[in-house]
Amino acid sequence: MYRPLKDMRILLTGASSGIGWHLALELTRCGAAVLATARRRERLDELVQTVRSKLGDKARIETLAGDITSPAIRQQLIDQAVHSWQGIDVVINNAGAGAVGRFSDASPERLREVMEVDFFAPVELTRLALPLLKQGHKPAIMLIGSVLGHRAVPGKSEYCAAKFALRGWGESLRCELQPQHIDVIMLSPSTTQSEFFDRLIDTPANIRNKSLGSMPPAKVARAARLALQRNSRDVILSAGGRGLVWAGKFFPKIVDRILANYGQPN
Repeated sequence: MYRPLKDMRILLTGASSGIGWHLALELTRCGAAVLATARRRERLDELVQTVRSKLGDKARIETLAGDITSPAIRQQLIDQAVHSWQGIDVVINNAGAGAVGRFSDASPERLREVMEVDFFAPVELTRLALPLLKQGHKPAIMLIGSVLGHRAVPGKSEYCAAKFALRGWGESLRCELQPQHIDVIMLSPSTTQSEFFDRLIDTPANIRNKSLGSMPPAKVARAARLALQRNSRDVILSAGGRGLVWAGKFFPKIVDRILANYGQPN
């Protein structure tokens, strides 16, 4: 099934930078109406200005600034979508947070904060949106996950746990919603060039290292847009990511040994 994006009513989280910023540009360029949310109001204002400078009167974008972990903000997003567009066709759960460092050195609070942003917030936003999606046009839920939701690595245990949880929940939800013709699409990028590493939770500065070979966020956004249009089921973006997942599945002990020796945080 091909999903045309023109006139689609799309709720997008994590839109102030990186993948979310570029995905908002991709979607509005295709004629979608986008309700973009993130914590930083000034960045959302810049996003609106950028979209309008490119599309003029054709731009269809609204914003709501707030913390997606807040139940009140999640409800405000649903209410605004109903007020402005009388419904929702697509929810894109893109907002995310991460942490780097050994689990034994971390606090319980770090795990809970990562799980709140990366798992509980998208789950509960989707729960609120489901009644509207059931009435939507070619409705879909897109989850921006990670290669690390398929194969875990040392030094990112909380982030891996959250992305594994997101993928498992999404797979179950896909089966539950199939009779109602609501699609669930999982996109799993590798490390992306973004502000992700500048906003790590409770992470010592000396291990805030960025992975080599990271993908430009515009490239990930284009892949997300295509996955939504093509109704792809589960997309692992990079060849390296697919190789890691494949090797971890068929040669787990070897991969464990390599990661134990070379994959530790610095």
